[in-house]
Amino acid sequence: MSDLINKLKQRRSYREFETESFDIEIIISAIEAAKYAPNGANKQPWTFCVVKDPEIKKQIRKESEAIECDFYKRLSKEWANDLVPLNVDISKPFLEKAPYLIVIFKHTYELDQDGNKSNVYFPDKSIGIATGMLISVLTDLDIQILTYTPSPDHFLTEILKRPKNEKPYMILVCGKGSKDYSLPNITKKSNSEIIKIY
Repeated sequence: MSDLINKLKQRRSYREFETESFDIEIIISAIEAAKYAPNGANKQPWTFCVVKDPEIKKQIRKESEAIECDFYKRLSKEWANDLVPLNVDISKPFLEKAPYLIVIFKHTYELDQDGNKSNVYFPDKSIGIATGMLISVLTDLDIQILTYTPSPDHFLTEILKRPKNEKPYMILVCGKGSKDYSLPNITKKSNSEIIKIY
């Protein structure tokens, strides 16, 4: 079995990170691999914003925690119970502590330099594939990642000054997982539950 498969089987979501940084070129190379993802009509409907500036990360954390506060007030009892084993809460220190955030934006249409619109095709599927490839490459490079999806997320567009055709899709928090972090005790479904051969 390949090293990549073994690494992906061991991949975990850290919610605490070491402060030590690493060469940004590692992140750039991973994104460069992800841009080769299959996508509708080769429109490549994505932008990957790499955030390393402490002040911008601080802004993102502040807005995220405000949104989380409201989110937890509206959370159903079932959803709240499902989150208990994962030890998640309103506080999001990882948004500041991790050396890099990759904020991924989905293009809802194309805009050329003159402001003319043109269509993109299957942007949700396309960006999902590219994000999966990016997570796989980062995992292979021994970078721990946390997928984070604040909702609503329009503040990311404002903070990063992205154009109106781009909508936030996901934040990938990237770094080295903290040695002091206790990973939640979770299991995965068996192969027989998720794989059906016809």
